[in-house]
Amino acid sequence: MQGIIKGKTPPTAEQIHKLESYFGQKYGTEVTISWEDDPSIISGFTLEIGSSVYDWSLKGRFSQLKEKLEGLLSVQGQIIPLIREAVTDWTPEVFAEELGTVITVGDGIATVSGLDHAAYGEILVFPSGVRGMVQDLKKDQIGCILFGDEQSIEQGDVVRRTGRMAGVPAGDGFIGRVIDALGSPIDGKGPIKADAYQPIEAAAPGIIDRQPVNTPMETGLIAIDSMFPIGRGQRELIIGDRQTGKTTIALDTMLNQKGKGVICIYVAIGQKASSVAQMVETLRRHDALEYSIIVNASASDPAPLQYIAPYAGCAIGEYFMNKGKDVLIIYDDLSKHAIAYRALSLLLERSPGREAYPGDVFYLHSRLLERAARLSDERGGGSMTALPIVETQAGDVSAYIPTNIISITDGQIFLESDLFFSGQRPAVNVGISVSRVGRDAQTKAMKAATGTIRLDLAQYREMEIFTQFSSDLDDSTKRQLVYGQGLMQLLKQDQNHPLTQYEQVTMLIVALNHITSEIPISQITAFNKELLKYIDTQAPYIRHEIEKTGDLSDENREQILRLARDFLERVKEGSSQLG
Repeated sequence: MQGIIKGKTPPTAEQIHKLESYFGQKYGTEVTISWEDDPSIISGFTLEIGSSVYDWSLKGRFSQLKEKLEGLLSVQGQIIPLIREAVTDWTPEVFAEELGTVITVGDGIATVSGLDHAAYGEILVFPSGVRGMVQDLKKDQIGCILFGDEQSIEQGDVVRRTGRMAGVPAGDGFIGRVIDALGSPIDGKGPIKADAYQPIEAAAPGIIDRQPVNTPMETGLIAIDSMFPIGRGQRELIIGDRQTGKTTIALDTMLNQKGKGVICIYVAIGQKASSVAQMVETLRRHDALEYSIIVNASASDPAPLQYIAPYAGCAIGEYFMNKGKDVLIIYDDLSKHAIAYRALSLLLERSPGREAYPGDVFYLHSRLLERAARLSDERGGGSMTALPIVETQAGDVSAYIPTNIISITDGQIFLESDLFFSGQRPAVNVGISVSRVGRDAQTKAMKAATGTIRLDLAQYREMEIFTQFSSDLDDSTKRQLVYGQGLMQLLKQDQNHPLTQYEQVTMLIVALNHITSEIPISQITAFNKELLKYIDTQAPYIRHEIEKTGDLSDENREQILRLARDFLERVKEGSSQLG
């Protein structure tokens, strides 16, 4: 093994012999050290052996002191005495710094040789200050994805290890802000003070650290909360074709968390910057940005940033979850995330598999979504609920990425294009959608109100298909069709107008008892709106009971039905007008 001493003053033969003997024992092989004059080293020397550099120069010692002082500056309290003590007691140490060399660079990828001990996921630093993350380990070289301008990196540049795994800053200061995948603010509101540094890759909580998912995470959408309830700590997939309302469901869910103590994180992956800006404005207009964090890796960002964006958002969510808070995180969308990862993998010369995705694309998303959990009381009782979004092509849920994520999550909400274009919005397909947590994530009031709505809708859909070929229908079939049409109208909901639990429960009780069957389909929405005002006026205590306790007594249920029938009669008589 060859070694080179660089400095201004050459060492003696005895000093070289001692160094060769010491490092020969350390590396277990014969070491030969030669001298090279380096006028840039004013005092001391550096010793390069293999990929390691032992720095005993004046510059190296000052660098050590600088790092120690920078570490002390993060300590709260009396800084000056600590710095004085550090300077007084500081003794320079000989340390080995492992260096590598850039072989190739391009397309967001740098190939580096010489870093024999670099670890997967470790951050590397290039001379221009650009950072990269180790993504591929081979026998004689490593592949590194870049988080900055690759134009500033050239072949032959020296690369340094940091010994630090990739992470993202986190803290309360990030709430209400828009950041990039590295945690830097991009909303023009100035720097953000970080309270912690969270690794973007972390092990999911174990079974012992979790507790059952039984607390509702209400979306405010009657079509979902009544039939496919989501619980805090659950992973519910939102899946459908392009432009079918997937992001709208996620946005309405965020708006519905106002005043409920839930921190919302929206991770935009490969979205247009204008779309993200529009969504941020919607949140601001509804006062929802004050409890939300937006992580944006737009379509114009390089693939490495799109790749780490969901992990960065998850790491920030874990910071709040570990503090005992409830978090809702939305990944919009994981289809584009998988495409970004496929691009990186192919550039790293990994073997392509099905649909050209690498073999570990399942693990790509499983290790992300498994981190959503509801922690045990011993761990603080915090939770992180994940709503991943996946885009399908022509409704094909059997494609590679959709089937992968369906198998990872606890259910899926399938949005159907035909329903969407027929005006049924949200366009939730009742037959394919499912929540594997089920009624455990519903309050007692919602359980009592939902009844047989899903079965009734399924029967209506079958009857609708069957009767479209028949023109002569009996009265019973006609009534069933009118009832089903009324239920479908009930599930229609305006964008950015989530409903409270009280409103959903009241409307469900009235509809499932066939009271709205006597109202023309076109007037059901207006009828429900005026009915809620009427019940609020006549019996305001019902709203209080449902919203505060999540329960509904038999007496109040009967009161809702009595008031609804009374209001229906008033409408028929013309004493109450529908808007």
